[in-house]
Amino acid sequence: MRQGDRAAFREFVKQYGNFVFRAAYSVLHDEKEAEDAAQETFLQVYKSLPAYRSQGIKSWVTRIAINKAIDFKRRRDRRREEQWDPADVAEKLPAVEDDLLKEMMIDERRSELHTKISQLPPGHRQVVTAFYLDGKSYEQIASDLEQTVKTVESKLYRARAWIREHWKEEEWR
Repeated sequence: MRQGDRAAFREFVKQYGNFVFRAAYSVLHDEKEAEDAAQETFLQVYKSLPAYRSQGIKSWVTRIAINKAIDFKRRRDRRREEQWDPADVAEKLPAVEDDLLKEMMIDERRSELHTKISQLPPGHRQVVTAFYLDGKSYEQIASDLEQTVKTVESKLYRARAWIREHWKEEEWR
């Protein structure tokens, strides 16, 4: 088959055709595209036979089939992205007024949150701000405060307990 024997390659296609189709279908979930990917797989196999190193033909063919199917899927997804209608986009975009209202609500909540956090005891304020507002991990906070991670965990636990005790539930949820 490596020397270009077409009859041997036809037998190879008969033997592995269904297997290659199933591999492509497992990625694409579309019969027509899986058939096309299988054809391209066999074309690639035929072109690449001189470079084949006799190391598990089935796994080699499977790898090619999966890669071809992934290429098909990427092309399909790209085509879908390119086929958009500006009218559809305009309908999905929120109105300017909606955006302004959302921004105002976010700003108001942020202001309320900062007011509430300023009421926390200083030790709690520092870890709550770092964890919830700055989005830092326990490790980052521990490094910044030159404390152990366990200390930071403990401080956050106590801060949450203080919040539950001193704030109404609707104020902190």
